[in-house]
Amino acid sequence: MERIKRFQQSLLILAGEGEQEEDLLGESSGSFSLSPLQRLYGFALCLVAGFAFMLLSLIVFYRPIKFAVMFSFGNILAVGSTAFFIGPVEQARMMLDPVRVYATIIYIGSVILALICALVVHNKVLTLIAIIVEICALI
Repeated sequence: MERIKRFQQSLLILAGEGEQEEDLLGESSGSFSLSPLQRLYGFALCLVAGFAFMLLSLIVFYRPIKFAVMFSFGNILAVGSTAFFIGPVEQARMMLDPVRVYATIIYIGSVILALICALVVHNKVLTLIAIIVEICALI
């Protein structure tokens, strides 16, 4: 319930309707001290760049190594884009929630495994298996 309240409060802050908490020095405790508009721009830029990398990776699908690098980088950008809204610490806390911790571990492990298989081992079959596991973990 507390997470829902924090999420609603962050949406109010993004809309400019809420007050940000201030510490003793009068500094806001917001994520990186970005304005709501800057957060929206950061989110949109990372999300669009992530989707662009994922779409461009489909062009080189017949080359699994290039596909894995571009697809994994696009996924990281797309997933990381939400950190602009809720902050990187809260994002990590939500990803490590007991309900999501297994999917998070599988996702991070498969991204690392896909990049290792693509860049170090140069094994196309293992790279494709790691990408399939990565997609399943995202779902």
